Amino acid sequence: MDYPSFDLKGKVAVVTGSGRGIGKGIALSMAHFGALVAVADRITDNVTEVTRQIVEMGGRAIPITVNIEDGEQINEMVDKTMTTFGGIDILVNNAGVLVEEGPAEELTSQKWDQVLNVNLKGTFFCAQAVGKTMISQHKRGKIVNIASLAAFFVMPNLSAYSVSKAGIASITKSLAIEWAKYGINVNAVAPTFVRTPMTEGLLSDNAAQQVYIKRMPLGRLGTPEDIAGAVIFLASPASNMITGQILPVDGGWLAGEILPR
Repeated sequence: MDYPSFDLKGKVAVVTGSGRGIGKGIALSMAHFGALVAVADRITDNVTEVTRQIVEMGGRAIPITVNIEDGEQINEMVDKTMTTFGGIDILVNNAGVLVEEGPAEELTSQKWDQVLNVNLKGTFFCAQAVGKTMISQHKRGKIVNIASLAAFFVMPNLSAYSVSKAGIASITKSLAIEWAKYGINVNAVAPTFVRTPMTEGLLSDNAAQQVYIKRMPLGRLGTPEDIAGAVIFLASPASNMITGQILPVDGGWLAGEILPR
Protein backbone atom coordinates (compact mmCIF):
# COMPACT_ATOMS: atom_id res chain seq x y z
CA MET A 1 0.00 0.00 0.00
CA ASP A 2 1.18 3.51 -0.84
CA TYR A 3 0.63 5.66 2.25
CA PRO A 4 -0.10 9.41 1.91
CA SER A 5 3.05 11.51 1.90
CA PHE A 6 3.58 15.15 2.82
CA ASP A 7 7.26 14.94 1.91
CA LEU A 8 8.40 17.75 -0.40
CA LYS A 9 12.09 16.83 -0.37
CA GLY A 10 13.78 17.99 -3.56
CA LYS A 11 10.65 19.74 -4.90
CA VAL A 12 11.05 23.31 -6.12
CA ALA A 13 8.43 25.75 -4.83
CA VAL A 14 7.80 29.34 -5.89
CA VAL A 15 5.91 31.28 -3.21
CA THR A 16 4.76 34.78 -4.16
CA GLY A 17 4.14 37.37 -1.48
CA SER A 18 6.38 35.37 0.83
CA GLY A 19 8.23 38.25 2.45
CA ARG A 20 5.84 38.47 5.40
CA GLY A 21 2.56 37.25 6.88
CA ILE A 22 0.87 34.18 5.43
CA GLY A 23 3.36 33.91 2.57
CA LYS A 24 6.30 33.87 4.96
CA GLY A 25 4.65 31.11 6.98
CA ILE A 26 4.11 29.10 3.78
CA ALA A 27 7.69 29.57 2.57
CA LEU A 28 9.18 28.48 5.91
CA SER A 29 6.84 25.48 6.04
CA MET A 30 7.77 24.48 2.49
CA ALA A 31 11.43 24.49 3.51
CA HIS A 32 10.65 22.51 6.66
CA PHE A 33 9.11 19.75 4.53
CA GLY A 34 12.15 19.67 2.23
CA ALA A 35 11.28 21.96 -0.66
CA LEU A 36 13.76 24.27 -2.37
CA VAL A 37 12.07 27.66 -2.15
CA ALA A 38 12.02 30.72 -4.39
CA VAL A 39 11.06 33.46 -1.93
CA ALA A 40 9.30 36.05 -4.10
CA ASP A 41 7.97 39.42 -2.97
CA ARG A 42 8.02 43.11 -3.87
CA ILE A 43 10.19 44.15 -0.92
CA THR A 44 13.82 43.11 -1.26
CA ASP A 45 14.66 43.34 2.44
CA ASN A 46 11.79 40.98 3.29
CA VAL A 47 12.75 38.27 0.79
CA THR A 48 16.37 38.51 1.88
CA GLU A 49 15.39 37.98 5.53
CA VAL A 50 13.07 35.03 4.83
CA THR A 51 15.73 33.44 2.64
CA ARG A 52 18.25 33.85 5.46
CA GLN A 53 15.87 32.13 7.88
CA ILE A 54 15.40 29.19 5.53
CA VAL A 55 19.14 28.77 5.07
CA GLU A 56 19.65 28.95 8.85
CA MET A 57 17.21 26.08 9.31
CA GLY A 58 19.23 23.98 6.87
CA GLY A 59 17.15 24.57 3.75
CA ARG A 60 17.84 26.02 0.32
CA ALA A 61 16.23 29.19 -0.95
CA ILE A 62 16.75 32.12 -3.27
CA PRO A 63 15.38 35.67 -2.89
CA ILE A 64 13.49 37.13 -5.84
CA THR A 65 12.21 40.70 -5.89
CA VAL A 66 9.13 40.77 -8.11
CA ASN A 67 6.08 42.90 -8.77
CA ILE A 68 3.47 40.49 -10.13
CA GLU A 69 1.63 43.34 -11.84
CA ASP A 70 4.50 43.27 -14.36
CA GLY A 71 4.48 40.33 -16.78
CA GLU A 72 8.17 40.75 -17.60
CA GLN A 73 9.09 40.51 -13.91
CA ILE A 74 6.97 37.36 -13.58
CA ASN A 75 8.91 35.77 -16.44
CA GLU A 76 12.19 36.81 -14.82
CA MET A 77 11.05 35.16 -11.57
CA VAL A 78 10.37 31.92 -13.41
CA ASP A 79 13.66 32.11 -15.33
CA LYS A 80 15.71 32.73 -12.18
CA THR A 81 14.06 29.80 -10.42
CA MET A 82 14.63 27.51 -13.39
CA THR A 83 18.26 28.59 -13.74
CA THR A 84 18.96 28.06 -10.04
CA PHE A 85 16.99 24.89 -9.31
CA GLY A 86 16.42 23.36 -12.74
CA GLY A 87 12.63 23.13 -12.58
CA ILE A 88 9.45 24.15 -10.79
CA ASP A 89 7.16 21.64 -9.08
CA ILE A 90 4.99 23.91 -6.93
CA LEU A 91 3.57 27.42 -7.25
CA VAL A 92 1.84 29.12 -4.34
CA ASN A 93 0.04 32.23 -5.57
CA ASN A 94 -0.10 34.11 -2.28
CA ALA A 95 0.71 37.71 -3.27
CA GLY A 96 -2.23 40.04 -2.74
CA VAL A 97 -3.33 43.43 -1.51
CA LEU A 98 -6.09 44.69 0.77
CA VAL A 99 -6.85 48.41 0.59
CA GLU A 100 -9.45 50.65 2.19
CA GLU A 101 -12.12 50.79 -0.48
CA GLY A 102 -15.16 52.32 1.20
CA PRO A 103 -18.75 52.05 -0.09
CA ALA A 104 -19.20 50.71 -3.62
CA GLU A 105 -20.62 54.04 -4.83
CA GLU A 106 -17.39 55.75 -3.82
CA LEU A 107 -14.91 53.15 -5.12
CA THR A 108 -12.42 54.71 -7.53
CA SER A 109 -11.10 53.12 -10.69
CA GLN A 110 -7.56 53.57 -9.29
CA LYS A 111 -8.34 51.42 -6.25
CA TRP A 112 -10.24 48.90 -8.38
CA ASP A 113 -7.24 48.51 -10.69
CA GLN A 114 -4.83 48.35 -7.73
CA VAL A 115 -6.68 45.40 -6.21
CA LEU A 116 -7.60 43.51 -9.38
CA ASN A 117 -4.19 43.92 -11.02
CA VAL A 118 -2.45 42.23 -8.12
CA ASN A 119 -5.01 39.80 -6.73
CA LEU A 120 -6.57 38.56 -9.96
CA LYS A 121 -4.42 39.50 -12.95
CA GLY A 122 -1.19 38.80 -11.08
CA THR A 123 -2.44 35.43 -9.87
CA PHE A 124 -3.51 34.35 -13.34
CA PHE A 125 -0.32 35.36 -15.12
CA CYS A 126 1.92 33.83 -12.45
CA ALA A 127 -0.04 30.61 -12.90
CA GLN A 128 0.24 30.91 -16.68
CA ALA A 129 4.02 31.46 -16.63
CA VAL A 130 4.68 28.62 -14.21
CA GLY A 131 2.06 26.41 -15.87
CA LYS A 132 3.86 26.68 -19.23
CA THR A 133 7.06 25.57 -17.51
CA MET A 134 5.34 22.66 -15.79
CA ILE A 135 3.80 21.54 -19.08
CA SER A 136 7.18 21.64 -20.81
CA GLN A 137 8.74 19.57 -18.00
CA HIS A 138 6.32 16.68 -18.66
CA LYS A 139 5.94 15.91 -14.94
CA ARG A 140 3.34 16.46 -12.24
CA GLY A 141 2.93 19.97 -10.84
CA LYS A 142 0.95 21.60 -8.04
CA ILE A 143 -0.50 25.12 -8.06
CA VAL A 144 -2.12 26.46 -4.90
CA ASN A 145 -3.87 29.82 -5.06
CA ILE A 146 -4.70 31.83 -1.96
CA ALA A 147 -8.30 32.98 -2.11
CA SER A 148 -10.33 34.12 0.92
CA LEU A 149 -13.65 33.56 2.63
CA ALA A 150 -14.60 36.54 0.44
CA ALA A 151 -14.70 33.99 -2.40
CA PHE A 152 -17.87 32.60 -0.76
CA PHE A 153 -19.61 35.75 0.44
CA VAL A 154 -19.39 39.50 -0.15
CA MET A 155 -17.57 41.65 2.40
CA PRO A 156 -19.13 45.12 2.88
CA ASN A 157 -16.99 48.04 1.69
CA LEU A 158 -14.59 45.61 0.00
CA SER A 159 -16.21 45.22 -3.41
CA ALA A 160 -13.01 44.97 -5.45
CA TYR A 161 -11.35 42.62 -2.94
CA SER A 162 -14.40 40.35 -2.88
CA VAL A 163 -14.56 40.28 -6.68
CA SER A 164 -10.84 39.50 -6.91
CA LYS A 165 -11.06 36.56 -4.50
CA ALA A 166 -14.17 35.15 -6.17
CA GLY A 167 -12.24 35.46 -9.42
CA ILE A 168 -9.37 33.45 -7.96
CA ALA A 169 -11.82 30.66 -7.15
CA SER A 170 -13.00 30.71 -10.76
CA ILE A 171 -9.45 30.77 -12.14
CA THR A 172 -8.62 27.80 -9.92
CA LYS A 173 -11.43 25.69 -11.33
CA SER A 174 -10.77 26.76 -14.91
CA LEU A 175 -7.07 25.91 -14.82
CA ALA A 176 -7.74 22.66 -12.96
CA ILE A 177 -9.95 21.50 -15.82
CA GLU A 178 -7.63 22.67 -18.59
CA TRP A 179 -4.39 21.40 -17.09
CA ALA A 180 -5.51 18.08 -15.61
CA LYS A 181 -4.35 16.38 -18.81
CA TYR A 182 -0.81 17.58 -18.05
CA GLY A 183 -0.83 16.20 -14.51
CA ILE A 184 -1.10 19.65 -12.93
CA ASN A 185 -3.32 19.92 -9.87
CA VAL A 186 -4.76 23.39 -9.27
CA ASN A 187 -6.47 24.15 -5.96
CA ALA A 188 -7.02 27.10 -3.65
CA VAL A 189 -7.05 27.78 0.06
CA ALA A 190 -9.59 30.26 1.42
CA PRO A 191 -8.34 31.67 4.75
CA THR A 192 -10.45 33.24 7.44
CA PHE A 193 -9.25 36.38 9.21
CA VAL A 194 -5.54 36.02 9.98
CA ARG A 195 -3.54 38.61 11.88
CA THR A 196 -0.79 39.78 9.50
CA PRO A 197 0.72 43.14 8.53
CA MET A 198 -1.81 43.31 5.67
CA THR A 199 -4.84 42.91 7.95
CA GLU A 200 -3.67 45.24 10.74
CA GLY A 201 -6.10 47.95 9.68
CA LEU A 202 -9.03 45.55 9.37
CA LEU A 203 -8.37 44.00 12.79
CA SER A 204 -7.37 47.19 14.61
CA ASP A 205 -10.96 47.69 15.80
CA ASN A 206 -11.21 45.38 18.83
CA ALA A 207 -15.01 45.31 18.73
CA ALA A 208 -14.99 44.21 15.08
CA GLN A 209 -12.30 41.65 15.85
CA GLN A 210 -14.46 40.12 18.58
CA VAL A 211 -17.36 39.87 16.12
CA TYR A 212 -15.16 37.87 13.76
CA ILE A 213 -13.95 35.60 16.55
CA LYS A 214 -17.47 34.94 17.84
CA ARG A 215 -18.51 34.00 14.28
CA MET A 216 -15.97 31.15 14.25
CA PRO A 217 -16.87 27.98 16.18
CA LEU A 218 -13.19 27.41 16.99
CA GLY A 219 -13.21 30.80 18.69
CA ARG A 220 -10.00 32.40 17.45
CA LEU A 221 -8.38 34.15 14.52
CA GLY A 222 -6.30 32.10 12.12
CA THR A 223 -2.50 32.05 12.03
CA PRO A 224 -0.09 31.86 9.08
CA GLU A 225 0.76 28.34 10.25
CA ASP A 226 -2.91 27.31 9.98
CA ILE A 227 -2.92 28.37 6.34
CA ALA A 228 0.49 26.85 5.64
CA GLY A 229 -0.71 23.44 6.82
CA ALA A 230 -3.48 23.40 4.22
CA VAL A 231 -1.09 24.59 1.51
CA ILE A 232 1.45 21.88 2.34
CA PHE A 233 -1.30 19.27 2.00
CA LEU A 234 -2.39 20.57 -1.41
CA ALA A 235 1.22 20.85 -2.60
CA SER A 236 2.16 17.35 -1.47
CA PRO A 237 1.61 13.87 -2.97
CA ALA A 238 -1.10 13.35 -0.33
CA SER A 239 -3.47 15.45 -2.48
CA ASN A 240 -2.77 13.89 -5.88
CA MET A 241 -6.47 13.09 -6.45
CA ILE A 242 -7.67 16.59 -5.54
CA THR A 243 -8.00 19.36 -8.11
CA GLY A 244 -10.30 22.31 -8.76
CA GLN A 245 -11.21 22.64 -5.09
CA ILE A 246 -11.41 25.67 -2.79
CA LEU A 247 -10.45 24.60 0.74
CA PRO A 248 -11.75 26.92 3.47
CA VAL A 249 -9.49 27.28 6.51
CA ASP A 250 -12.12 29.15 8.45
CA GLY A 251 -12.46 27.82 12.00
CA GLY A 252 -15.91 26.53 11.07
CA TRP A 253 -17.24 29.89 9.83
CA LEU A 254 -19.01 28.47 6.77
CA ALA A 255 -20.56 25.57 8.71
CA GLY A 256 -23.24 27.89 10.08
CA GLU A 257 -24.18 30.38 12.74
CA ILE A 258 -23.36 29.76 16.39
CA LEU A 259 -26.62 29.91 18.34
CA PRO A 260 -26.64 31.80 21.66
CA ARG A 261 -26.44 29.54 24.70
